[in-house]
Formats: sequence, structure tokens, C-alpha cells
Amino acid sequence: MSDEMIIDTSGSATDGQTKCPKCGATDISTNESTGMLRCNFCRYTFQPEVLEDMQSGVGNLSGEQIGSGAVDIDEQAETMVTMKCTSCGAEVVVNMNESTQARCHWCRNMLSINSKVPNGAVPDVILPFKMKREEAKELIDGFVGKRKFYANKVFRREFSTENVMGVYFPYMLVDMKGHATFEGVGEHEKSRRTVTRKSGDKEIKETIYTVQAFKVQRECDVEIDDLAVEASVRRAGASVENETNNIINAILPFDTENCVKFDSNYLNGYTSEKRDANKDELQGIVDSQEREATKFALNPSVEKYDRGVNWTHAEVQKEGEKWLSAYLPVWLYSYVESPGTPKQLTHYVAVNARTKETTGSVPLNKGRLAFFTALIGLLTLLFTSFICFSNVSEFDVESLFLLLTPPIVASAAFFWIIYSRYRNTGARHHFENETKIHISNIQADDEMIRVFETENSHFSEANNTKVTVEHLSRRA
Repeated sequence: MSDEMIIDTSGSATDGQTKCPKCGATDISTNESTGMLRCNFCRYTFQPEVLEDMQSGVGNLSGEQIGSGAVDIDEQAETMVTMKCTSCGAEVVVNMNESTQARCHWCRNMLSINSKVPNGAVPDVILPFKMKREEAKELIDGFVGKRKFYANKVFRREFSTENVMGVYFPYMLVDMKGHATFEGVGEHEKSRRTVTRKSGDKEIKETIYTVQAFKVQRECDVEIDDLAVEASVRRAGASVENETNNIINAILPFDTENCVKFDSNYLNGYTSEKRDANKDELQGIVDSQEREATKFALNPSVEKYDRGVNWTHAEVQKEGEKWLSAYLPVWLYSYVESPGTPKQLTHYVAVNARTKETTGSVPLNKGRLAFFTALIGLLTLLFTSFICFSNVSEFDVESLFLLLTPPIVASAAFFWIIYSRYRNTGARHHFENETKIHISNIQADDEMIRVFETENSHFSEANNTKVTVEHLSRRA
């Protein structure tokens, strides 16, 4: 790709203010019902400014482009910024670690840093909240309400949605245009037959599969629109040790096509998290997700290989890539289990403030879960004992195996189902299927390389439906 080009996404409010088009007031907030801006003085609602680069097609992308809000963070930049009120001349200090706006203590005029600060602290675009707090509280209450039976009794007593907060989390939105090349081996089941062989006094039936192996090649043009990657070292690719899961990642995707040019008035009434991951730190994650999304998009072209494809070479040559820093909205509930102890865990329930997607983690009542897990095992044991003693005349090691296996499997399955439902430790954004991707000009070049027989019912090395991505290394 060509040299890096910085896109200036600073707004037209050169004095750092957004004014009501009707009355000129600067006291602006978000209308949560529409996602538009609303003047708190005259109640006029108006459309926010849209960033032209969000509307341009990926097909015209060329070279490496970076929004001015996505440039590397200047660790030496001052976080205490002094702004001069344009209405009365007073000077107001704003801590950029906590907010990007303030109210003049003399004339009550709102002061906002809408023009980009050259330290990567202010994003290029923002996706406004479009859900009221009361609605988020109902969704969170419903999510937890369905998981109260096995919930920690202290949590059940203390649970309240009153501490639900609206938070803007930092992301990078990445567009990419390129050409992909994939090479590997695919297997197709030609036929199968059943054979019988003897093992001591017993006859064992086995299935033998006749398999055709092919050398598989695919090339295509690929366009990816708004791949969203968390721009926080804390959450990009992994949660910290005392957090139960990464539920912020799990509530993706957002309708990022509706992002607007950043305006700090959208932060009124909400908190926000500052981006602390630079482009170079996230590049590996982005590259792998682009590659994996392309791999999954190619699956319809390899349906012939019903046993799967093992891609041994995957490469995406980029013609253009664009990075924009974004704030995306989340309603967040948090609960600390066993605070002040070495084993304390932080549980979260989050709501996507655009799509209403809700997920999270609820602390378990370990004693109650253990009791019911044991009960399930005992009931299954009684049932299998009745079956075994009714049909087996002589009790041996094999009979013992048949007796104990069902209770162990039943109790383990019950425990895992409840644990997964309450804790959601595997929750994640399925970017491989949910990324906006378009592939075209697919070229296929397949060649059969051998025919063989096997007892394996599937291709163990197939990876065309498996996700492999890089994670951001945690900073020391």
C-alpha cells in the first residue's frame, strides 16, 4: 500500500462549540429516542453532522488512511486542558481523562473540545445512544430474572438496576479492500460401507469411508466495511483476570453505518472510556479477523468438500485500508462478588444501546448448583442400575462402566449447561459471520490428488469453519 494519509475529521465547530440552529444555545444533549441532538433551552431537535468518509464506499479505497482521531496516542500530551469561554471570556480547566466538555461556571455556557486534540484522545466518530435508561434497566432485569434460581443468594438480595450506567467504549472501525488467495486440501466423501470384524468372541461393525482428496485454491477480491475492534488494552482480545468474561465484545455488532461526526455533546449524561491502544498494537488482530472473515465468506464456494477443507496458506493483499476511531454506546451493570477478597470476581451485564442485544454474567450459588448436579447424577444412577440389573445376569467391569457412564455424563452436562447460561465465559462477537464483507471475482482451481479409505468419519485437520485469531498482548 501507499504511504499513510491522515484524514482530518475535525468538525466545523472551530470554537469547540455546537450551537442550536434555532436559538444559538450551547446547552445540547442527546435525544435517546431518536439518537439526534436536542437543545435543552428551546427543546429543538436537530440532525448531527455526518462524516463524509463514513458514507464513501469501500470500493474506492486506496492506500492506508487514518482518521485524525485514530492517530497514535501521545503519552506526553497534557491531560489538563484550559478552554476560554467565547461568551464571557472566563477560562475553564477540563481533565481530558474524565471529560471532553465542561460548563462555564460564570455564564453556564457549554464548552466542548469538538476539534481533534492531537493526542488520539478524541474519536473521529460517535454512535449516539438510542435507548433510554429505563428500557435498558428492564432488559438487564429480565436477563438476570431468568437466572435467579442458581444465582448467588447475596447477589439476589443486592441486585438492583439503579447502578446501570451509560458508557461510550472506544473502538477502531476498519475498512479494507484487497485480494485474497487461499490454498489447501479438501476432502469429499465418495461412498461408505459397513464391514464386520471379530474381536475375541464378539463381532464389531465398522464404517469405512472412501474419500477423494483435492488440492483446493481460491482467489477473490474482498471488501470489508466497518470491522469493529476494541481499542482498549484492557479488553482487546481478553478480559483481565478478575473479570468473568468479555461481554462488551459479545454484544457486537453495532449499526456503525449510522455513526456521526464526533460531538462531545453526545457525552452529556454518560461516561466514556479513553482509547489506550494504538493502530500498530491492533494491526495483528485486524489482519487475522480480516483473513478469517474472508475464509468464512468463501465457505459457500467449497460446499463440495463435505468433510471440510484444511487451508494451509491464506493471504490477503491489501489495496487500501482505512482506520477511524469511534465511540460506541453501551448500558452497563456491574457487580463485584466477594469484594476485598483474593478471589473477588466482577460480573457485568451489558446492553447494546442500539440493537438491544443483552448478555452478561451472573454469580453462581455453588452449593445449590452442586446439590442439583449430584441429584441429577443420583437419579440417573438409580435409573441405569434398574436397567443394568434387569438385563445383566453377571456383573463385570464392562457392566460397571455401563452403569457409571450415564450418571457422570448427565451430571457433567447439567453442570455445564447451567454454568454456561449463568456465566457466559465463552461469550464473544462472531465477527467471522457478522462482519460486513463482500467477495467477488472468485476463481477456483481444484485438482484431485488421491483416493483413500479411512475409518474417520470427518476430516480432523479441516479448519474452514474454525476461527483462529490473534490477541493483543497485555502490556506490562
